[in-house]
Amino acid sequence: MDLEALREAAIEATSRALYEKYGYVPSDDSDEWEDEYRRQFAALKQRHGNQVIAPSRPAAAPQQQLPELRGTIEELRWGTSIREERMREIPNEVVRAFLAQVWPRAKQWVDTRDVPTRVLLQRLKPQYDDWRKKQSEAAAARKAEAQKKSAEMAAYQRKLKEAGVTPEGLVELVDASERFEPAPIGAKLADITVEDRHLRVFETSDPNLLLVKEKDLRGNHEYAIERDEGLVADLKLYAQVPSSR
Repeated sequence: MDLEALREAAIEATSRALYEKYGYVPSDDSDEWEDEYRRQFAALKQRHGNQVIAPSRPAAAPQQQLPELRGTIEELRWGTSIREERMREIPNEVVRAFLAQVWPRAKQWVDTRDVPTRVLLQRLKPQYDDWRKKQSEAAAARKAEAQKKSAEMAAYQRKLKEAGVTPEGLVELVDASERFEPAPIGAKLADITVEDRHLRVFETSDPNLLLVKEKDLRGNHEYAIERDEGLVADLKLYAQVPSSR
């Protein structure tokens, strides 16, 4: 057995495994590195036995869309090239996204061009951990907000169902009302859309009338209808749709 080849293969396997697990490679004198190396060495030894093992190289990291760098023309020329080369050495997509976000200036890439990628990632680990924490917190906040909006929408739909309020039913009530000349506009009560019709219903200065501004395939129309408190209550309930913002 070529022991040196086995060790080299175990080292590369260790680096890949730690990248995938942590997004960076801990120092080779750390407990994490030592534990993973022993696992990889034992697995390779058991798998290949007395065969000579040639170390394999990790697959090239997939290219991702990177934001434009900031800097002088000279800095951009070098920084862009250095960043692309550096990114190819990092298989973890999350780590690449972190670097692209926190290092937007070309000079940052130029100034660290001679630092090995493994050493660079070790130096940036505290910043990376903080970034990951903020990313996780932001994702949790978005999930909580989405759940809140979903619950609000479900409650809104229940109210409409219990009250028997539908956009089609509201339009039917408007159509069944006697029409009058438009009255001075007041506060908006509701927006209703059914098929090719869009109705906006408003309060007016006349306590006995509501104003309807309608748009359909024939164009825009404006007319007043008799105010009915039951219809007003249904319009207000319908207008309570939760905000999507």
